[in-house]
Amino acid sequence: MVFFRFIRTTSTLLNTSSFTLNKPFKSVIMCKELKTRVLRIPPHSSEDLTSQQRECVLEALRSTSAALKSGQVVALPTDTIYGLACVAQNSSAVRRVYDIKGRNGDKPLAICVGEIQDIYRLCKVSVKEDLLSDLLPGPVTLVLERSDTLNADLNPFTKLIGVRIPDHPFMRRLCQMCGEPLALTSANVSAHTSTVAVSEFEDLWPSLAVVVDGGPIGDQNRLGSTVVDLSVSGRYRIIRPGCALSATVEVLEGKHGLLEDPVDQ
Repeated sequence: MVFFRFIRTTSTLLNTSSFTLNKPFKSVIMCKELKTRVLRIPPHSSEDLTSQQRECVLEALRSTSAALKSGQVVALPTDTIYGLACVAQNSSAVRRVYDIKGRNGDKPLAICVGEIQDIYRLCKVSVKEDLLSDLLPGPVTLVLERSDTLNADLNPFTKLIGVRIPDHPFMRRLCQMCGEPLALTSANVSAHTSTVAVSEFEDLWPSLAVVVDGGPIGDQNRLGSTVVDLSVSGRYRIIRPGCALSATVEVLEGKHGLLEDPVDQ
């Protein structure tokens, strides 16, 4: 039997909820308490934050960064849907993401970084930097050849890696504070609908160290990012249409002259 203890503190700008779950977790910590903090931050679209709101965001960044660095899994808002994240270089944390989602081990995780220059450290880039700048930050995942710098236990079955820089200031700043790429996937049980509010994946909260509540995500089409393979020079291949297909193709073909490879090649 599982017993929950809720402790709530509320202020105008930051609501923090915590609960303790006495339950063993496979592959990670057996018979040990896990406390989940739910941190509310101003919505992504908020402008002209007050000093109190800025401090709220900073405190959420500190707490989330500390959880990630300690090997925990967290839930975060992005520019498309809510995601689960851990430090990509931490193999046990990566395995925990698969456990939480019930995800097949042969399905890859993407990584998230804060700046375009970070991509060059983690990937072998075969396109011009201005192409990267035209697509990122934004709702696009670029699939590139991975470098040896990246954790060998992350997607060991492929030489490719999907890279994101979400157009979301909290996510970008978090990556910068962590100093490491984050493994990123949707915040839902595998094969279930993507989520655009934290209440939609509340069943996962007990398995997470932190849940960052950035409010409902504005574009609620739930399509996720557009995933495009740029691992072959001069070519592109759409892996998932996502929410930004037409704009992405316009950049790739119209501005940079890339040719499309058929999906079945």
